[in-house]
Amino acid sequence: MTSAVRIGFDNEKYLKEQTSAILERVNRFNDKLYIEFGGKILYDYHAARVLPGFDPNVKMRLLQLLRDKIDVILCIHAGDIERKKVRADFGITYDVDVLKTIDDFREWGIDITAVVITRYHNQAPARAFKNKLELRGIKVVLHYPTKGYPTDIDLIVSDKGYGANEYIQTTKPIVIVTGPGPGSGKLATCLCNLYHEYKRGVKAGYAKFETFPIWDLPINHKVNIAYEAATVDLKDEVLIDSYHLKAYNKKVVNYNRDIEAFHLLKRIIEKITGGESMYQSPTDMGVNRLSSGIINDSVISEASHKEIIRRYFRCAVEYVMGLAEKDSLEHIKMIMQKAGAREEDLKVVLPARNAAREAKSSGKGNNGVFCGSAIELPDGTIITGKNSPLLHASSSLILNATKHLAGLPDSMYLLPESLISSVTYLKKTILNGKMVSLDVDETLIVLGISALSNPAAKMALESLKHLSGCEVHLTHIPTPGDEAGLRKLNVNLTCDPEFSSKSLFIYG
Repeated sequence: MTSAVRIGFDNEKYLKEQTSAILERVNRFNDKLYIEFGGKILYDYHAARVLPGFDPNVKMRLLQLLRDKIDVILCIHAGDIERKKVRADFGITYDVDVLKTIDDFREWGIDITAVVITRYHNQAPARAFKNKLELRGIKVVLHYPTKGYPTDIDLIVSDKGYGANEYIQTTKPIVIVTGPGPGSGKLATCLCNLYHEYKRGVKAGYAKFETFPIWDLPINHKVNIAYEAATVDLKDEVLIDSYHLKAYNKKVVNYNRDIEAFHLLKRIIEKITGGESMYQSPTDMGVNRLSSGIINDSVISEASHKEIIRRYFRCAVEYVMGLAEKDSLEHIKMIMQKAGAREEDLKVVLPARNAAREAKSSGKGNNGVFCGSAIELPDGTIITGKNSPLLHASSSLILNATKHLAGLPDSMYLLPESLISSVTYLKKTILNGKMVSLDVDETLIVLGISALSNPAAKMALESLKHLSGCEVHLTHIPTPGDEAGLRKLNVNLTCDPEFSSKSLFIYG
């Protein structure tokens, strides 16, 4: 049932090139380098989607290779703790993501030197988070808003500015500074410690570990447009690096925030070091050898095209849910136009919508709501599903897909009626639920139980692993149980910005 996956990226080549570039950079700074690590170190699924073949954890593999040479500092903005900001790909808040990151790093054999709570001004949730970490033996450092920032360079680079924040003691030549999401305070933490290093006579340096945009690909390459789509809430724009063009007469790309901030950042670094910066452009600051791993440009262009559409659907959904502004939606529409992308370019979109129409015309669905779903399997086969009083459309889809993969008849019932009845009785009668049909999470559990006594269900269960990386489209916004189950299956999910219930509060 599987077909050969088209690969566009060579991890080993990238790993070699990026590691070498980091070691070369640290040698330029007397063996003390602070590296601001933007993007995701672990579980970089965006990179994996736009660069087929990219290992989502290849950056952690790199750090593991350098384990004897690195300290790691985690930053989190106190305001993000207070606002309970959520990491969308995992559905967890930023403070929980810090805890997860610490655990993940430990599993890779790397300890966290310290957690820095940035822009702290005694917020109660931030205090509670600090206590939680310290009770678990994690060193916590508080950094306060920098006085004079961003205009008063003399005040910023003084004992009342960067110097007012605690120096974070490190012992290794490379200090990785990372944190959840943009605005976590990574740059400020690097510069604070850089200030303290120079006061101690250590001529340390600063650099950025970059992933996207890819500086030596064209400005309108699909992978760079996909970066714009992924950061539509930040209004990031890929531009020609004017500083680099002026210094070297060479066209490279960077994003607007780095270009806009470069003049100020260069002045701050020169004030700290007391000499002229070796960096003539924001691109100079970056360490990015991602393009060295690209082995098939057409493959990554096609994958990036799909990612742009996924990001469009996500933004449209976030808008109707009140999580995104209208200007973000208008911006992502412009990005779609720039990329020449259409909704239906994802092969699962139209079949899902057709399935919903078929459900309506045949009088199926549930309580007057008609939902459709579709999945593209590894061999290119499109499977659809519809909602019913017993199953959500995505639950029906998963069962239909596993039957196809396992070579089972489409008419076969994998879930015993008694089990479904028992679960629906629990939801309706015992838990007083209104939505009693099974979501994906519940369907997977029932399938797992059925597999104990039903060989066909066991075959279907075993085929679930083949769904990883498949495209899925729903004509409705998934319920929490659907979204959680589909996330565990690691599918690429998109959905129309339509609600699956007339209820305003969706809880299951």
